[in-house]
Amino acid sequence: MEFIDEYYINSLLEDESLLNEEFQRDVIRKSTDAKGLSLKESAALLNINSPEILDELFQKAKEVKEKIYGNRLVLFAPLYFTNLCVNNCLYCAFRKDNRELKRRTLTLDEIEEEARFLVMQGQKRILLICGEHPKKAAVDFIGEAIDRIYKIDYNGNNIRRVNVNVAPLSLEDFKKLKSFGIGTYQCFQETYHFETYQKMHPSGPKKDFNWRVYAMDRALQAGIDDVGIGSLFGLTDYKFETLALLTHAFYLDSKFGIGPHTISVPRLEPALNAPAAIDPPYAVDDISFKKLVAVIRLAVPYTGIILSTREKPELRRELFSVGVSQISAGSKTAPGSYKESQESLNGHDLEQFQLGDHRNVDEVVRDCASLGYLPSFCTACYRSNRTGDRFMELAKTGNIGKICVPNALSTFKEYLNDFASDETKKVALDLLDKELNSIDGATKKKVEKMIERVDAGERDVYF
Repeated sequence: MEFIDEYYINSLLEDESLLNEEFQRDVIRKSTDAKGLSLKESAALLNINSPEILDELFQKAKEVKEKIYGNRLVLFAPLYFTNLCVNNCLYCAFRKDNRELKRRTLTLDEIEEEARFLVMQGQKRILLICGEHPKKAAVDFIGEAIDRIYKIDYNGNNIRRVNVNVAPLSLEDFKKLKSFGIGTYQCFQETYHFETYQKMHPSGPKKDFNWRVYAMDRALQAGIDDVGIGSLFGLTDYKFETLALLTHAFYLDSKFGIGPHTISVPRLEPALNAPAAIDPPYAVDDISFKKLVAVIRLAVPYTGIILSTREKPELRRELFSVGVSQISAGSKTAPGSYKESQESLNGHDLEQFQLGDHRNVDEVVRDCASLGYLPSFCTACYRSNRTGDRFMELAKTGNIGKICVPNALSTFKEYLNDFASDETKKVALDLLDKELNSIDGATKKKVEKMIERVDAGERDVYF
């Protein structure tokens, strides 16, 4: 816990000077340069109570997000391959003592079938995820699964990036994981509040706070240069959690020169026989949730903020405008639930938690496009070695958009040609034309050539 200073975080939360509205407005104005904020400045923004200043915060978060990432929203889907787990986390349906949950581990063939289903929906990114189990989720098995996923080809369409969310590994196993060609390694601390962490993890290897909190150090030392962190909001005070999460981001950036590629902001949702999920100890209301997302965007402007389908469509739309840049779409949280119908899975008997957004990929794409957001299926940075410090340099300077916009348009056109419904095409083609016409001369010609290649049948065309 060396870098998580609970005393300092609590002192900020108790500092009445951070309630000063003029100071809060000064911090919002300062954030315009998209260079980030200090922990104290972030605490001041979390203390905003004025509706007028909240509106200023939300507007500034939108401006900063668009300054770095434009109006793009990157899409992905999680793929669960086992719900067996040796931990007993009180907020998770996968917990070991949950006798009501039906257990299932997919074979390699079944994992490939699930991934193929996702490819046939138009997905290009997968987050491979599982419970913690020494046999069912062994690192070598994960490697075999990734290899099978990358080999899928459906009329030129494939999964081009597999991100991985698995339990913390040893340095040697992280080196193995890197050798499998993964994108981002993702692991959530769940809560950075030590006493709450111990209470929520009564048994299992996850009970070791330090082993988990230093997982990113080992991953980066092993050569995995894109990592994703996150908290599960609702376990403790959201202001503490946000500041601790930012502390982790600042620590990684200071020590390794590589901050988190992504920060995830899941909120507790109901889960089968999981007491903390059914009755959240510190439930976060929608306005506070929106505020913490905006603060993270201003404090760590270069990061990708991930929003899952835990949230309902109405709130997801609001959060798009305050800093979110990556979203899951058409998600399922039970092993085997893409290929099989929900009826055959008997409702929630296998899933980790209940979802708020049940729309399929096409419906999400259409909704995003109708709101003026550009759905992106781009994975080019990982095939062009724009990872780690190279990605950070582009993102921190606001230059990543010069590469991402052309690739987003190319992959969006690919989706429209191969997977979109006629209803989605009507909305999306207008957006694509508008985006294309907003690009300057030389770049516009390059993008037009890329789109011509896609229309001619070529796939995976990127800058």
